[in-house]
Amino acid sequence: MKKFINKVDDVLVESLSGFAAAHSDIVSLHLNPNFLTRKQKALNKVAIISGGGSGHEPLHAGYIGYGMLDAACPGHVFTSPTPDQMLAAAESVHANKGVLFIVKNYAGDVMNFEMAAEMLPIVNGLHIESATVLTSDDCAVINSTYTTGRRGVAGTVIVEKCVGSLAETGADLQSCKLLGDKINQRTASMGVALTSCTVPAAGRPTFDIGDNELEMGVGIHGEPGRKRAQMDEADAITQELVNAILDTLKPVPNSEALLLINGFGATPLMELYLLYNTAANLFKQHGIRITRSLVGNYTTALDMAGASVTLCLLDDEIKQHWDSPVHTAALRWGK
Repeated sequence: MKKFINKVDDVLVESLSGFAAAHSDIVSLHLNPNFLTRKQKALNKVAIISGGGSGHEPLHAGYIGYGMLDAACPGHVFTSPTPDQMLAAAESVHANKGVLFIVKNYAGDVMNFEMAAEMLPIVNGLHIESATVLTSDDCAVINSTYTTGRRGVAGTVIVEKCVGSLAETGADLQSCKLLGDKINQRTASMGVALTSCTVPAAGRPTFDIGDNELEMGVGIHGEPGRKRAQMDEADAITQELVNAILDTLKPVPNSEALLLINGFGATPLMELYLLYNTAANLFKQHGIRITRSLVGNYTTALDMAGASVTLCLLDDEIKQHWDSPVHTAALRWGK
C-alpha cells in the first residue's frame, strides 16, 4: 500500500486539521469528540447536521457552510461517528429551532444517530427538538449486511443542498424534514466499480477484482454489488446503470430531472463527462428532460476507480432550493 500517510491512527485528525486550515474562512474544527461546524454560527434557523465514516470526501465536511450544513460528524474511515460526536455538534450549532439529522442508511449510522436523538432532549437540560431524514437512494440492492433497505449514497448531496437552502429561509423543523424525505423518494443512484478501494488500516484492497472485470451496483464502502461482470464499453455500462434507475423511479414522460455523475475518487473527469454524455442521452430517449447537472467527485470511496449515476426528479420546490446560493468548501454558486 502506497499512500501519503504518517501513522494510520493519525490519518483522520491530520486530514481534518488540514481541511480546517485550508478552509478556515468557512469551517471550525473541534476535537475530542471530533466534529466540524460553520465558522460563524447561523442564528434563528433549523440546524442541519450530517455525518458518517470518513473516506467519502468531500461528503460531509465539504458541505458545511451557507446553504447546506451547520455541522458534520466524521467517523474513522468507513466507520460511523459516535453519539457523543453528534450530541456535541448539536449543542454547538442549535439555534432554538431544532436539529435535523441527515443520515445515510447504514446500520451503524442509523443506530448511533438514533441514540443521539434520544439523548438530545436531556443533554444539559437544553431540550433540543430533533428530526431525521434517512437517505436511501441506492437502487443496487434491497437489503445488505450494512443496511436495512437501500443504502444512502450520492443522492445525499442533493438532500443536504436543498434542505440546507430551505433551512436558511427560517422554515421550521417539520418542513425541512418533509422536503428531505420528498427528495429522497424522488432520487435513485446506481454505481459501478472498476477497482476496489484500500482502507488505510487494512493495508490491502477491500475486494479482489480482475483486470477485465467490474462490480455492478457496488456500495461506497466497497460492498459487493448486484453482480461481477466482464469489462465492457462505457455505453453498455451506463445503459445498465440507467436501466436500474428507470426501473426504480419509473418516471413519467416529460419529467424534469437533475443528473449527477459522481466519481468514486480515482476516475478522471474526462471519463466522468463521457458517462454524463451517455447517461443524459439515454434519459432523454426515455422522455426525461435533464435541466440541472453536476459532474465530479462528490461522494467518494477513497481511491476506488468507478462512478455512480444519480437522477433526481425535480419539481418547482426542489429546483428553487437546488438553484439557491451555496457557499461551502466543495459546492458553491450564487451569492
